[in-house]
Amino acid sequence: MSDVRIKITDREGTLHEVDAPTDMNMNLMEVVRSYELAPEGTIGICGGMNMCASCQCYVQSDHALPEKSDDEEAMLSEAFFVKDNSRLGCQILITEGLEGLQVELAPAED
Repeated sequence: MSDVRIKITDREGTLHEVDAPTDMNMNLMEVVRSYELAPEGTIGICGGMNMCASCQCYVQSDHALPEKSDDEEAMLSEAFFVKDNSRLGCQILITEGLEGLQVELAPAED
């Protein structure tokens, strides 16, 4: 089993350093949920189907991530609090190349 270390700043501004497995086909939203870094029911509302923006995050490190799909671009175009570095956590697959990734969870849209 291979893990990568990721730094996630939650919506209250607290930094969490977590280990994320690269061999379980998880995405960033699932990692946030598994570590309970956001209140239940406020992240991954659509279950990671790219149909909401509740898992929006701001990528703060300079990691090479896959290009945004048209669906992700469309979802972000309808989201609140979008920045140039916004991504949907459900669209970021945990791979070994994400060692040291730093993200901040976007504010909840309520």
